[in-house]
Amino acid sequence: MPSLLVVQHDHVSPLGPVAERFTEHGYDIAYHPVVAEEHFHAPTVTTSFPDFTHFDAVLLMGAPWSTYDHTLIGSWVLPEMHQLRQADSAGVPVFGICFGGQLLAAVHGGRVTPAPTPEIGWTAVTTDDESLVPSGPWFEWHYDRWHLPPTAVELARSPAASQAFVLRRNLAVQFHPELTPAMLTGWLNHGGAAKATEQGRDPASLLIETNRQAAAAAQRSRALVDGFIKLTSSRQEPEPAPRRRWPDRRPQS
Repeated sequence: MPSLLVVQHDHVSPLGPVAERFTEHGYDIAYHPVVAEEHFHAPTVTTSFPDFTHFDAVLLMGAPWSTYDHTLIGSWVLPEMHQLRQADSAGVPVFGICFGGQLLAAVHGGRVTPAPTPEIGWTAVTTDDESLVPSGPWFEWHYDRWHLPPTAVELARSPAASQAFVLRRNLAVQFHPELTPAMLTGWLNHGGAAKATEQGRDPASLLIETNRQAAAAAQRSRALVDGFIKLTSSRQEPEPAPRRRWPDRRPQS
């Protein structure tokens, strides 16, 4: 049974249809939470990451912080970036979502900077490869954007930002394929409602639209996971490091 490590950077990032699809593909999922609920507003914490190279794949979830804010989150994001370099060297596939995708960009020679236009809500995304990254709408909530690593291949984009790239066995997406109405409710209840309002977005309307999009978006998310697995299984990888089972952790939701 292949193993998947999920790095949950905060307590309001469950995996929704993304986890369901990995499970349907037979993956044994282990979870590593980083910032617990009681530290959400002061995320300068430390954590002992499991060795990413001991897994068959790694999934990086989103986060409300900036990858480059090392004063605030450097205590754990710098060790995480080191793990990502090790995973890349060992040929371990990594799938990064939003903050996770930005981490992949930063680790592999790109940059992450504030976006001129934050994206919040359901957004049209155009793609160069429907079989890997289906076109949108996809749900967005980000204030930063990446600048592509030198050898990355961009796969999708919106008018405001690059939306997906592939680099060796790494896939990064800027949008949130894991989003469900319950997840959005959690975001809104933890400061998101005020932030959305500041950007001229109505929280109630975001939730109504998310409920309307949920079924179709879940199907696109399943196709995205399928594409990631096909992409990484079809590419030649270096001799794998020895795998060992990491103790499972219950997901935070």
